[in-house]
Amino acid sequence: MKNPYSIALDMQRQAWEGAADLADKTTVAPERTETSENVEVGQTPSEVVYEENKLRLLHYEPMTEEQHDIPILVVYALINKPYILDLQPDRSVVQTLLEAGFDVYLIDWGEPSKLDRTLSLSDYVNRYIDNCVDVVRERSGQDAINILGYCMGGTKSAMYASLYPEKVKNLALMAAGLCFDGDGGVLELWGAEAYYDPETVTETFDNVPSEFLDVGFALMDPVANNVTKYVRFYDNVEDEDFVENFARMERWLDEGIDVAGEAYEEFIRDIYQENKLYRNELTLDGERVDLSKIDMPVLQIVAEYDHLIPPSASKPFNDVIQSEDTEILEFATGHIGMSVSSRSHADLWPQVCDWFEERSNGTEAELETETDTETPPETDAALAEDAGDESGIEDLADGGSNVETTSSSDVAAEGEDEIEHVADEIGSKTDDLTELTGIGQTYSDALAAAGIETFDDLADADVEELTTETGIAPARIEGWIEQARER
Repeated sequence: MKNPYSIALDMQRQAWEGAADLADKTTVAPERTETSENVEVGQTPSEVVYEENKLRLLHYEPMTEEQHDIPILVVYALINKPYILDLQPDRSVVQTLLEAGFDVYLIDWGEPSKLDRTLSLSDYVNRYIDNCVDVVRERSGQDAINILGYCMGGTKSAMYASLYPEKVKNLALMAAGLCFDGDGGVLELWGAEAYYDPETVTETFDNVPSEFLDVGFALMDPVANNVTKYVRFYDNVEDEDFVENFARMERWLDEGIDVAGEAYEEFIRDIYQENKLYRNELTLDGERVDLSKIDMPVLQIVAEYDHLIPPSASKPFNDVIQSEDTEILEFATGHIGMSVSSRSHADLWPQVCDWFEERSNGTEAELETETDTETPPETDAALAEDAGDESGIEDLADGGSNVETTSSSDVAAEGEDEIEHVADEIGSKTDDLTELTGIGQTYSDALAAAGIETFDDLADADVEELTTETGIAPARIEGWIEQARER
């Protein structure tokens, strides 16, 4: 039995250390408050080249002397501001595309007023997106352009590509909600017709307030969104870089956008509840969104740990469209991590840029692409089942750096054999992390996806970096690191 006097001394020591730590943090608190209030976002230089109602079409200054022939139009969701794609210079999808030599445009929807209550999905697709596409086509001298749609913007981009296939050269859909047949994640449960009537919301508010949506998202993980992230902020208040990253994400989360009432009703009812897009039954202003018209190359970029739009709500879409050139990049991250994490920009986005580049420089590149798709690409083993969350700063990095690439030309049996072979090789070079107290298979998989495959890897890991990458609580990781160092 431990000496009670020793226990008392330990408690007193911990209290002194806590008081000293609080004193240190208090001295830097005013500086960090100023940092949080003045943090900058969306810094990549751009100009407004088209405006309509609240919409602004941004054109970014090129960053290379030579540019690819076909420009990229980025279509974002109606919820939140689009600078999540340009959060900071080293974690900016916009800047990554520019550095790869692309001419980049982005739609900033603005916030609808009460007068915009009746804006429908058709208004956004047939009027706003089409007008922006025509502006980009005219400015670039191209008959068809590349489109990159993110989240709800990806869903609308798929609709647009069906209705105007002659204007879309290549279509990339990023975390896009496309298929909701019972396995579409938390949002699909909210949209279940038996439990939720979107018209009740719009009859109450007209446009759906961003605060209403924010509460719903926060309740997906109330502890992480309302407690854990602020504890982590306190623990890291002396780290100015951490505070800046945290402040950027909090600013984006706080600057939500209301959603036009009619478009919200249609999206919930037609896309979530009745799955009309995937079933090829959706109509906009009486015109059917015919998926057989989507015959251009299609890339899906999906996040393995996305509980808003899980892979199952995106990947099946490739099976019901007409295109013979389809590909899926599945990355071990979350819904927001795919756009802002350092690992995503190091490992995922170069592949996205390569995909666009191969299909954006004329006939020769197209022929090379056709040749390439005849040979199934190598497929990495899937290293995790589910981990991470989307709470504020947790989304600033991903759950790992392994990208699973799936092409429409893959042969399933060969792919499975390759996965088993790679998994066997990985297994022979790793430790069984589940031997440590508190690590089950799910946590082990999440750590592996973040590059932690041995006890030595874990012993040398940085707590904050690993917490950011996996979304696992820092106290839990600290305990695992301590165990790993004792082995």
